[in-house]
Amino acid sequence: MSLNEQLKDACEEIRNHLLEGIVPFWLKNGIDSKHGGYLTGFDMKGVPSQNTNKYVVTQTRMIWGFSNFFRAFPNQTPLREAAVHGVDFFLSYFWDSKNGGVRWSVSREGKPIDSAKLVYGQSFAIYALAEYTLATGDPRGLEYAERIFERLQLFATDTCNGGYFENLETDWRVAGVGSAAGDRKSLDIHMHLMEAFTTLYLCSRKEIHARKLEEVISVILERMISKESGCGRNQFDIHFNPIPAINIDRTWNAERKSGEIVRQPTDTTSYGHNIELLWLLNRAGEVLGRPATHFDAVGRRLAEHTLAFGLDREYGGVYRDGPHDGPALIQDKEWWQNCEAMVGFLDAFAHFADERYAVAFLKVWDFAKSKFIDHDIGEWRQLLDRRGNIISGDIGNPWKAIYHTGRAMFECTQRIPKLPGLNN
Repeated sequence: MSLNEQLKDACEEIRNHLLEGIVPFWLKNGIDSKHGGYLTGFDMKGVPSQNTNKYVVTQTRMIWGFSNFFRAFPNQTPLREAAVHGVDFFLSYFWDSKNGGVRWSVSREGKPIDSAKLVYGQSFAIYALAEYTLATGDPRGLEYAERIFERLQLFATDTCNGGYFENLETDWRVAGVGSAAGDRKSLDIHMHLMEAFTTLYLCSRKEIHARKLEEVISVILERMISKESGCGRNQFDIHFNPIPAINIDRTWNAERKSGEIVRQPTDTTSYGHNIELLWLLNRAGEVLGRPATHFDAVGRRLAEHTLAFGLDREYGGVYRDGPHDGPALIQDKEWWQNCEAMVGFLDAFAHFADERYAVAFLKVWDFAKSKFIDHDIGEWRQLLDRRGNIISGDIGNPWKAIYHTGRAMFECTQRIPKLPGLNN
């Protein structure tokens, strides 16, 4: 079978998985009809978990998912209803009317649990609420997205060193040191700010949003990408000096169920973040009106690093983490890195016409459909070992919902038909 035929088949499989698996699963199981908002905790059999608390990360990712899919499929009114359902709860219970911004977590009923102002959570709220207005026309989304944006500029901007403080308390005071991480910055959070500001500017078309998007892109490219290896660094002090990564409170790395544990060297990189950054940069450039080749130099290096060290050529799929130069250190495989790798490798193929990237995409998809996806349930498992054995089979949890899987499948279906020669 030719490469083009394989890509066409993959596109059809992915579209079916999105529309017959991921979206129906979350429409059926994710709507909290009793209290509002969404339920995101499901074990490997799709059974609801005991943790029904609601977290800003997954509540906003669900809003984003239903909004994005409704924008793509405007005849599917249940998607719109699900998005409105989530926004109604979110604005009622996550918005901090005293301090501004959104809380980190609330109970199932909406009682505040943790009102800290983590920039990671604020960024996903901006991203989701702007997407919601784009999809539905409801002005509440953009109104609150802009209010959160303004709070970030007032309280989270590091006006001395550049970029943003990432961990702040309820009243927007910068958090303490150590695992509270008030003295650290990361590629992860700045990348998601870029993602959020891209959608905010797409929705508002305000100059201030474009300028702040350009600013955070510059911080990432000039301060957070290794000029030697071309990959992203992990954590920095507030002056952007690279420092050994630690587990930070209220982050996925601190809370995830882990498989392989190793003593990491000073400077590691995430293959998932690198390949995700590639396509998010291209999306930002598109929204800003830049030429399609604007980020190709940095994008090529990100793609090459992931291809060289992140791709498992024997079993398929993408590893988690490794050094800047050399084989992966952590070879277990999580859902989100593999989702982002599919989109990123397709983006690289579209930009550079290098078939190695298309082959890499197919290797990741083949691993995903045979190992990650529970086809009876319709969603991806959380964490596998290198060969695809289940370490954590969670279908959903406080960090895992519709966002990485649904978004990646959607983005793939948008990219593949536009690839050169696919309609020949």
